[in-house]
Order: sequence, then C-alpha cells, then structure tokens
Amino acid sequence: MNGVLELAGVSRSFRGGAGVSDLALRVEPGEIVALVGLNGAGKTTLMRLALGMLRPDRGTVTIDGASLQRLPGRVWARVGHLVEVPLAYRELTVRQNLALTARLHAAGPDRVGVALATWHLGDLADRRVGRLSLGNRQRVGLAGALQHHPELIILDEPSNSLDPAAVLVLRDELRRHSDRGAAVLVSSHHLDEVSRIADRIVLMNAGRLIGDLDPAGQDLERAFFARIHADDQQRRAEGDHR
Repeated sequence: MNGVLELAGVSRSFRGGAGVSDLALRVEPGEIVALVGLNGAGKTTLMRLALGMLRPDRGTVTIDGASLQRLPGRVWARVGHLVEVPLAYRELTVRQNLALTARLHAAGPDRVGVALATWHLGDLADRRVGRLSLGNRQRVGLAGALQHHPELIILDEPSNSLDPAAVLVLRDELRRHSDRGAAVLVSSHHLDEVSRIADRIVLMNAGRLIGDLDPAGQDLERAFFARIHADDQQRRAEGDHR
C-alpha cells in the first residue's frame, strides 16, 4: 500500500438540497492536506465518502487505485481514521479499547503501551471510557486511530475538545507519520493550527472544493474569508442568470 487517496468527480446529494458536488482531490504519501471551510461546507461528508461510510451518487473514490468496494481487508487495516466521534466502547477501559483497535488493524499488543505513553493516558489506562471527559475520549480515539502506524490517515476536526498539551501531541504525531510516508487528510476550522503542519490547505464552500491556500502565506484568515466571500458572490451571480 502506498497510501494514495483520490476522489474524482465525486457528488452526493441529500434531501433538502444539501450535499457535495464534483469533488476532485488527491492526497499523496508523505503529504498533509488540510481541508478547511465554514460549518456546513461539506467537510465531514467528504471524509465519510473517502472512507466508504457514504457512497457517492457519481464519481469514484480510490485508495491505491482500487475502488473502496473492492478494497481488501489488508489495505483497510492500514487506514487510520476518526470522523465525528471517537471510536471507543464506553464500558471498556482505555487499555482494552486500544488493545481491541490494535487487533482490528493487525497490530501487535506492544503498540498499546506506546500509545498510552504518547498520548499521556497512562493514569487513565484502567478507567472506563464512558467515565472520561470529552477531551480525554478524543485522545483515546486519536491514539486508537494512529497507534498501528497507518499509511492513510483521515481525521475530522481532530483537535476538538483537546487541551493545548494534547494539540501539541497531535501536531507532532501527524508530522511524524507523514515523515514516515503516510498520506494525511485532516479537516479543521483552525487555520492557524493547520498552517503549522499542512503541506497544502484546500478550501471547501457550499459542498465544493474551491481552491488552495499557501500554508506559508500572510494573513491566512483574511485570505480564507476573501475566497469564501468571492465564491458566495459568484454563486449568487450565476443563480441570478439562470
């Protein structure tokens, strides 16, 4: 597996008119791509499509050139993800959850101890996940998503509920995995945070990808809102001419 994720002409509509249209995105091995947009822009829908949680009405999603419907289990085992809520059983302890996640990804039990130390979860290892704070549950979800050294990482707003110390761990872990060759797609509405780690920032608005921002550019927030505003104006103008 080389970790390449590609969406080509992907569209998915929902009742009421919401959805995403004509998405074209490629994430290469060793690359961190940040997906940014306002709430409701379609970031989570894109990520659910990328993981096969939703099927597109049109277009294709491939990993290593193979469509998700034909992807073998050994390839899925090399994917790490967290979308919307951490994947953890509330009645199990932190350690038990990480051990289970490691087995599902064909990773050795030694990864659990490393994950506990990396995410500073040692003192919580034998506590049930259902009794943890939201921020600590997020740390457990991220530890489980990354502990098996995935070659493709897809994270939806991973810094939600994290304290500053955990945000630093997240930043270091994503960069470490990308340095090892993992392809990383991460969504966020924190431009300042993703600019520190992203190789590329992709803008999403009203269910469409509308271009990139340079992570090293000046005044990213102003540039972001200017691009969104210009896109909104263009869409309104196009609607007026129909």
